[in-house]
Amino acid sequence: MNIDILPINPWQENTYILSDETKECVIIDPGCLAPEERESVARFIEDKGYKPVRLLQTHMHLDHVFGSKFIAEKYNLKLEAHKDDEFWGEQTVEYAANFGMELDSNPPAIGNYLNEGGTINFGNSELEVIHVPGHSPGGIVFYCKEDKIAIVGDVLFRESIGRADLPGGDFETLVSNIKSKLLVLDDDVKVYPGHGPESTIGHERTNNPFLT
Repeated sequence: MNIDILPINPWQENTYILSDETKECVIIDPGCLAPEERESVARFIEDKGYKPVRLLQTHMHLDHVFGSKFIAEKYNLKLEAHKDDEFWGEQTVEYAANFGMELDSNPPAIGNYLNEGGTINFGNSELEVIHVPGHSPGGIVFYCKEDKIAIVGDVLFRESIGRADLPGGDFETLVSNIKSKLLVLDDDVKVYPGHGPESTIGHERTNNPFLT
């Protein structure tokens, strides 16, 4: 499986494009806000010859959904996320105003609910859905056992974890779920977060001050 990482928007949010030999791809957390960012993502997909088939959200915080409407409309895709983050999508415009941002609209309504233990299929590839609430109530991780990768959103960072002080967040819940659902994975599973550099489960198990 190929992993393309596009750090974009003022928050340097990592937008992920996963593809395989079939050229089908999934787009995860499109944070493209400015027109030039959206054009850059579309041009990247075109240059690679990818065929987007799914639009996935690790969670629905505003910096991860800035470009969700654009992607959904351009490629005729449904937004897929966990139901427990639905309220975040419905309040995106209102919440963005707190940061002095004027958005034209909320992201699309969730068109397909992703649940614990579900699978995401595209091309010849499969991702497992792991529900890891705490940063947001509907936070999910996309895990590929075969390729040993985990797209974790803002649940887990290199030697840190996601904040838990936003609506629906809870620190104890976050730490507990990381330990019980992510640290049980193999040491060499690569962790790809919503911001910042990648890591591995083994590195976080021994070096993350929130988890040791």
